[in-house]
Parts: sequence; C-alpha cells; structure tokens
Amino acid sequence: MSYVVWFKDLNKNSIAVAGGKGANLGEMFNNNFPIPGGFCVSAQTYKEFIERTGIKSKIEEMLKGLNVDDTETLQKVAKTIQDLIQRTEVPEEIAEEIRDSYELLGVSKKAEDLVNAKEVFVAVRSSATAEDLPSASFAGQQATFLNVKGKDQVVAAVRACWASLYTARAVYYREKNNFEHSKVLICAVIQRMVNSDQSGIMFTINPSNNNDQETVIEAVFGLGEAIVGGEVNPDTYIIDKKSREIKSIKVKKQEWGLFRDENGNNIKKDIPKTQQEHQVVPDSLIKELARLGRKIEEHYGRPQDIEWAIENNQVYIVQARAVTTFKQEIVEEKSTSTEDQGKILIKGETASRGVYSGKVRLVKEISELNKIEKGDVLVTAMTTPDMVPAMQKAGAIVTNEGGMTCHAAIVSREMGTPCIVGTEHATEVLKDGQLVTVNATQGIVYSGKIEIKEPLQPQTTSACSGESMVTATEIKVIMDLPNVAERAAKTGADGVGLIRLEIMIANAGIHPAEYIRQNKDEDYKNMLKEGIGQIAKAFMHKSVWVRCSDIRTDEYRNLKGGEQEPNETDPMIGWHAVRRLLDEPRILKAELKAVKELHDEGLKNVGVMIPFVIRTEELRKCKDIMREIGLEPCKDIDFGVMVETPAACWIIEDLCKEGISFVSFGTNDLTQLTLGIDRNNQRISKLFDEMHPAVLGELAKVIKTCRRYKVKTSICGQAGSRPDMAEFLVHQGVDSISANVDAVDEIRRVVAKTERKLLLDAER
Repeated sequence: MSYVVWFKDLNKNSIAVAGGKGANLGEMFNNNFPIPGGFCVSAQTYKEFIERTGIKSKIEEMLKGLNVDDTETLQKVAKTIQDLIQRTEVPEEIAEEIRDSYELLGVSKKAEDLVNAKEVFVAVRSSATAEDLPSASFAGQQATFLNVKGKDQVVAAVRACWASLYTARAVYYREKNNFEHSKVLICAVIQRMVNSDQSGIMFTINPSNNNDQETVIEAVFGLGEAIVGGEVNPDTYIIDKKSREIKSIKVKKQEWGLFRDENGNNIKKDIPKTQQEHQVVPDSLIKELARLGRKIEEHYGRPQDIEWAIENNQVYIVQARAVTTFKQEIVEEKSTSTEDQGKILIKGETASRGVYSGKVRLVKEISELNKIEKGDVLVTAMTTPDMVPAMQKAGAIVTNEGGMTCHAAIVSREMGTPCIVGTEHATEVLKDGQLVTVNATQGIVYSGKIEIKEPLQPQTTSACSGESMVTATEIKVIMDLPNVAERAAKTGADGVGLIRLEIMIANAGIHPAEYIRQNKDEDYKNMLKEGIGQIAKAFMHKSVWVRCSDIRTDEYRNLKGGEQEPNETDPMIGWHAVRRLLDEPRILKAELKAVKELHDEGLKNVGVMIPFVIRTEELRKCKDIMREIGLEPCKDIDFGVMVETPAACWIIEDLCKEGISFVSFGTNDLTQLTLGIDRNNQRISKLFDEMHPAVLGELAKVIKTCRRYKVKTSICGQAGSRPDMAEFLVHQGVDSISANVDAVDEIRRVVAKTERKLLLDAER
C-alpha cells in the first residue's frame, strides 16, 4: 500500500483517509484556493504502524475502564501511551516513503525533477478522523509542529503527531463525546510553511453576534501563533460579506511579532515604531481575504473558521473548518438610536441588555428605597448591596456611575434586568414619576413609552448547548440570588464558581454583626443555610463554591445594626473580608456551620473560599476554625482562597504549601488594586482594564504555580464573562471559568474554539 496521499488526490470525502484537516486542504487545493502544497501520511498508515509493531493491544488495555474524570490517572495513562508510541520505531518502508515525499516538496516546479530539490520548512499537523466534522469539532487536541526541516525530522514529527492522539485532553474529549478510541485514527499533514509577514484568523460570520452578513478578520504581524497564544492584541476588521465594504477597522498597537529565523526558530522581533500603530493588513488584502472567505463558505455551504497567512503580499489559506456553533435564524433589523424613535433623554453604557418601559423612581438616599414598586425604573447614582431587594422589584435600572464591573452591572445581569450605567447625569435629567423607555441594548433612555423590538438573538445548535458542548475547561456561573438558581442551572453550567453571601444578607435585612450582638448566631446560620442550600440543590452533584462574607463598612448601613459600622477613610481596602472575619470569628463560624450542616444533609458539593487573603497566617487561622466545627479542609470539603490582591499573587506558592484545594481570581478587586483605579469612578472607568499586562501577568503566575502544586484554578470576577479573558485563561491552563448567567453560552463557545486551537501540555 501507499503510505502517503498528496493533496491533489484528496477531497472533502477523504476524511477516513486524511482526517478533517487533510480532507479540507485537499478539497480546497483541488478547487483552486491558494493552499500551500503538501501531502498526508494516511490514517491507515498510523493503523498499520500500531498493528505491525504490536502496540495496539497495549494501548487498548491501558484505556480499558479508564475514568477520565480522575484527572491524575487520566494524565498518567495518557503520558504512558504517548511515551510508548514515541519509543516505537517507524517501520523502514513507511519512513522511507515519508522521506521521499518530503524531498518532492523541495522541487522548484516539476515533481519529476529532483535535481534541484532542497530541504524546505514544513508544518506537520495532526488530523484525526473524528476531527473538524460538521457535528463535532475537536481540532487542536493533537499536536502541530512548525518549521520542521530535514527528512528525518519530518518522520519524527509524524510519529509525535501519532502520539498526540492520546493526550489527556484528546482522550477526555473522545470519552465525553462517545467516540470509540479504536475507531479514531490519525493522519499527519505535511505542508510547506508560509514564512508569514502577516497572519491571522477569519470567520465568515461575526462570532460576537452570529451575524452571517459580516466577515471578521483578526490580524497580527508575523506568525499566527501570537494570536493563538493570546500574547498580542490583533487588529480586527469587519467586512460586509456581500459588498466587501470594510465596515470597521480597529487597530491595536503591536510592538512585536513572531518571525521565523534562518534556523527555523520562532523568534520575537520588534516591529518598527512607525508601524506599531498602523493597520497590519492593507485594505486591498483585507478585501481579498474576505473574497476568499466568502468563496470557501459558498463552496462548503456553511460558515467557516479560516486560518490565513500572507507572504510577500500573496495570500495563502492554511486551514478551514466549519463553524459548528452557528444556526441561521431570521434576524430582525436592529432599531437605530435616532431621534425619530423618540426624544433621547440620556445615554450610557450597556450593562445588561433588554428594553423596558416604566415610571422613573429616583433614589438619592438609601431611605428612599421604599419608593420602589414592582416594575419601576430604578434611577440612582450607584446601587449598593443593600439595594438588592429594591433592584429585584425594578423593571430596569439606570445609574449615573459605574462601568461593566460595577455593582449595578453585576446584579442586573444575574437577574436579567435591563440596565444602563455610567450616564453621569441620570438622577438630574430624569424626573420622579416620568414615563421612560430604557433601551439598555443600545444604552439609551427615551422619553415616553416607545415600541422597540429587540433583535432576535441567534440561537445555537444543540451541539452548543451547555448540556452537550463539552469543554475540558469547566464553565460555571456566578450566583447571588437563590431564586434564580434553577434558571442558572438550565444553562448547563458545570457548577457555581462563586456564591456571594452579601445579597442573601441584604435580603434578610440584618447586619451580620447585629446577629452576633443579639446572640442570634443560629438565625444567621439558618438564613445562609437556606439560601446556599437552594443553590446547591439546583446544582446537585456539581461543585458550588461559597465565598465567606466580604462586608465593607460603607455598603450595609441600611441594614438593621448597620448604623454601628465604623467610618473608614477607604472602606474598599479597609476592615472587611478575612481580616474582619478573624476579628469577629463568630460571624465566620456561623457561615462555616451553615455549610457543615448542608454537608451533613448530603449536599457535599458545597465548598468554601476565603476572601481578600494577603497572608498565610490568615489561611491557617481559618482552617483552625473550620476544624473546630468538624470539617477538615481539603479532605472533607473543597477549601480555597480568593486571589484578589497583588499580595496573594506574590505569596501564592506559600498558600499552596499551606494547603488549599483551589484558588479563584476576583478580577474586579485584583485589577483595581493592581492598577490603582476605583472601578466605580466613571471618570476613570475607561482606564479599568482586566487585560492590562500587569493583571494578565499576575494571573499567569498564579496559574503556573498552582499547576505545580495540583491546586485548581478558577476565575469568578466579572472578567470571566469577557471572551478575550476566557481565551487568555484557557491558554494559561485555567481549570474553570465562572461567567454571568447570560454569558455562559458565549463563554463556552469561546472556550471550545480556543481549546480547538490549543494543545495544552499533556502533563497538566
């Protein structure tokens, strides 16, 4: 048999031979798309390799009865199988045909003329026979080797691709998606490398809103690995698919790019300062990319996710696969923010989408909260935790201050209430009792009642639902309100990454310190137990992490006993969280007892995390208190800490050594403390950036350290609902991401896409 199949002999029906990637490349090559030449070492060659060498039965035996949810065992078995394949010699006739075919790639023109053959750089990519199918997208689970040069090196890279069929992640995916291991084979694609001047990714739909009339292109200087690694912010171009008119260009400063040196190494090179803030790809080539994207979509009959590269102004398509998360729907035209819809009273930033008409109720003082009736439009400078009962009544919320991480934004998204923040003057412009229409989707408040039809949100296919789209990175939700737990659970989320007790406390109307002063510790415990229990039951058999109370002294003065709170110059960094809980341990004991009793009643999925930790001594004292009530941390219960201070980032190794099950990033506090920015100050909210290199560096450091100590990492700050942050965290190897209820599907899609593109270290 022939062990090699050239692109010219492949088409879209060749998946059984070349896998999804190889079949797609052959299909496009034979339809005159600009595909760099290459060949495939067929899937049947891999099958012959494992059968002839006698390792097939050994692999099957190691996989028999494997529990893929046992991470440690999964990784150990996966590594053993990979080592076995890497140690096994490739039969000589197979290796020789691979070497000969590689030499043909170095021929300048005619394949028959070997006189001028030279060794060229190639990419060696895996292409599993269950990969890149329209109904199952598992690309990126196996290995890719770039800038391979030399025939023996190519043979070695092919064998490494075969071994990567058994990475822990690939084995996990196959089990979870019911693919039999023995029926999934792997092809190795060998393709001439494009020495990219520019490169990137193109979607023939807009992935942010599933608009199938737009093409979105992301571009960087040099090789595309800088995008995949989340190391460089790419330019983003949005193009009208039909007219190829460029609708939007967002240029991001790029100080460096990845380029290939003469030895085939990817090296960072500084971009000349005169180019750093210039458009990466000229308009003419943007339009050419869009043209090719549309032709590829039309050829396949469905939206495509395309990788491209440009060398000497020549565009090449490196890879294309179907976008499995898209289902076409009839989308109504969006309403426009023009005067003909009605008088615009004020504008702000969308915090929670939606449209609502109702009467304004101004709340300038906490004492005015009783004015709010069900269905009113709550208008205030900024909401606070003790406003939550009133917020739950409101049909819409409008604030003067705040950005996407402010209290109003966080709570409104969880409740699904339309909310506009950062208007600056809402409490001055809007009048008590005034009838208004809040178009939160566009960030506009209109005078009077106006009929505005919200655009239908494109629906995802069943493969994208929380229940069936499997990601190795767990996607959890952030929860504050027990009464929305059932709705949150229906998203298919993998658990709850954060329960904040403060909302339950606010609804009860009594300050925790007041419970203690009145010796009503039991009442406090029972109140929390009921709320936590309601959430834990909704997420039965999935982890639910409760953050112990983080009570700032300025936020709960409206509660009974709150007037006795001390006055602090800066409550944000004052007497709250673990530092207060250790000073008033009866509060902490009551909170821990609530969890202990839930465990005793069978709800053992509840874990605990300690907020605002800056010293190992704090952790040690909390563990001692937990032992006093009868729970052994990390043994009887998941026990972790919030990483929300730079101090916690710097002492993360000490915290791991002290003993924790997990850490969870509180990016709101971590960002403001790292950057020195008050996140509720709308005048500087534009400077609040969770993607700032300093913040990303802290996250990366913590994840790397925790992985060494086998401590799980998660994020529960609002940044977890940002697709760009989710992509970055997956690249770093985070274990779970917690998003707002309304963002779970989007974040799951982003994570799935990123996981397809990324080969995580099998040693994780």
